[in-house]
This record gives sequence, structure tokens and C-alpha cells, in this order.
Amino acid sequence: MGRKSRRKAKFRAAARLAQGAPAQPMYQARPVAEPKAAAPVIEKAIQSTQATRYQYILPELRLIGIISGALFLILIILTFILS
Repeated sequence: MGRKSRRKAKFRAAARLAQGAPAQPMYQARPVAEPKAAAPVIEKAIQSTQATRYQYILPELRLIGIISGALFLILIILTFILS
């Protein structure tokens, strides 16, 4: 839908030029708003909610690493025993 409106705008601008009217730019630049700094209170609230939500992830990852390391060690030992 956006392409048709652009196309119409081009033809309108061309028609204005043909009639002798001054051409207006199709798109006007908008002023860029600078990002505002977030309040530290909000960041602390977000960090505390994430800390409570993900408090079990690191111990579980550590456990997964220990178990996978043990399994790889068992596989390596078995390859030497069985070969």
C-alpha cells in the first residue's frame, strides 16, 4: 500500500513542476531525539527481578558441565579398555 502512495506523490510533484509551482520535498527529515538515560532505580528493579528469576541457572549449568565431563571421561577410558 505504501508504494502506491509514493507513486502518487511523485506524479503530483511532477504535475506541480509542470504547472510552475515550487516543488516540495516528498519526505521531510524529522528531528532525531536523543536517548534519555534510564533512572537507576528502574535498572536496579530489573536486575533484582532477573536475579530472582534466574537464580538456579548457574548451579544447573555447573552440574550439567560436571556430568558431561564425567561421561566424556568414562567414554575415553572405555575406548582404551575395549580397543
